[in-house]
Amino acid sequence: MSGKDTSRKKFNSSPKPQQKPKHYPHIGRKEKEPDAAFWAKLYRVGDTGWDQGGPSPGLVDFLKDDVGARRAMPLRSGCALVPGCGHGHDARALASAGFDVIGLDVVKSAVREAARLAKSEGLTGIRFEQADFFDLSGILRGPYDLIFENTFFCAIDPGLRDRYVETAANLLHPGGFLLGIFYNIQPETGPPFGVTREELIERFGHRFTLALDRVPRSISRREGKELLMLWQRKT
Repeated sequence: MSGKDTSRKKFNSSPKPQQKPKHYPHIGRKEKEPDAAFWAKLYRVGDTGWDQGGPSPGLVDFLKDDVGARRAMPLRSGCALVPGCGHGHDARALASAGFDVIGLDVVKSAVREAARLAKSEGLTGIRFEQADFFDLSGILRGPYDLIFENTFFCAIDPGLRDRYVETAANLLHPGGFLLGIFYNIQPETGPPFGVTREELIERFGHRFTLALDRVPRSISRREGKELLMLWQRKT
């Protein structure tokens, strides 16, 4: 759960007033946008509450022989991208399932630990890069068959959400998939910044078609607070 690297610029703490839909109450708040240094400090002091110590239960279930999931996304191999991968638990689950995986994070120590864990499990076809999802270059620009989202969307400033959707769509093959586990809460401050199902449909619907929508199995403290959505990029 490491957001966009914004260390080169300051977040505008006095945005111009804008009219926002009523279900976007978090937009326009004046928190400082989290940058790479913010996330690096949390890793350094061990304040990593988003790290479950293993892959998301929702992803584990999806990758099993789930008839509904397989019908919605027959793809079970290909190149997958995991932005904000942290220690790489979800990335390793995807690699174990047969995907070639690239995990991204802006925090060097997280990337280093993710690579160590993957090596300790003897996994191949997986690598980790210290990189900014919004500013990728070279081979990291894809295109990808799958993007897996978990605790990254809720880590970035909500003002970047439309840019997130555009970036994800541009990194995918036409017809490629974005599988996301989204944090369905509305805290007064963040991160994590929650999101509603209605907002997700409005934002992603311009570039993607919703193929699957369910409440996934979660760890106890997130039970009933997560949404699993499978989006397919429009051709």
